[in-house]
Amino acid sequence: MATPYSRFHTLRRWISVRGWLRRAGSLSLSLAQHAGGISLLLKDSLQVLFSSKIRWQATVEQMDRIGLMSLPLVFLTALFTGMVLGLQSAYQLKLFAAEQYTSDLVALSMTRELGPVLTAMVVAGRVGASIAAELGTMKVTEQIDALRSLAVNPVRYLVVPRFVAAFFMLFILTIYADFIGMVGGYLIAVFKLGISSHQYIKRSADVLMIKDVVTGLIKAFFFGGIISIVGCYYGFNAEGGAEGVGRATTLAVVTALIVIIASDALFTGIFYFF
Repeated sequence: MATPYSRFHTLRRWISVRGWLRRAGSLSLSLAQHAGGISLLLKDSLQVLFSSKIRWQATVEQMDRIGLMSLPLVFLTALFTGMVLGLQSAYQLKLFAAEQYTSDLVALSMTRELGPVLTAMVVAGRVGASIAAELGTMKVTEQIDALRSLAVNPVRYLVVPRFVAAFFMLFILTIYADFIGMVGGYLIAVFKLGISSHQYIKRSADVLMIKDVVTGLIKAFFFGGIISIVGCYYGFNAEGGAEGVGRATTLAVVTALIVIIASDALFTGIFYFF
């Protein structure tokens, strides 16, 4: 026979389950709303991009902010990644007396995955946050509403220059990161493992195929678009003053990182398994 305590315990557990289901449903609706908003902003940006003139002066300014100002950070990230990758791979390959294959592993890993992904993550943390904070400040201070009142399309004026700049600068930064990462592996292989410079360079050139480089660069194009669109979306939807801008900045970075990882897995599956 059920006691009052057992009935209360069962009711409490049922209420708890209902609470979890409610939170899960709310989260699903929020994710769907944000995914739809980002998709619509991307659609509007592409429509404006192909139907009107690009503001080249603003685009070049964004290229400077997104690309040139990210070079030192990308340099350090790629260099130390290549060095760590060389050390770790040499440690494992030493068990099979195959240290000479370190160059192969570093070159393929950097061009296929680590170069575009780490570059996108670094830029998402620096540029994505900057875009969201800048546009979020404009939103809460009603500057974006002022643009609309002056018959100026905010998407053309604010989003498209950042989208075009990030789209192309991620491509250039990825090439830069691939090269610097292989230089990091070269330093470890030549000065730590005793592999000859000529052998390292020759093996790196021999193992790389056009497909390996191209697939990484294709990813970079899409990663640049993701960073800019996500940052602009959360900036446009910031509300609640300084606290809202901070929240939008955090969401922009976190969302961009998640979408980058997910899209990288998708592209890798498409390029190498289908």
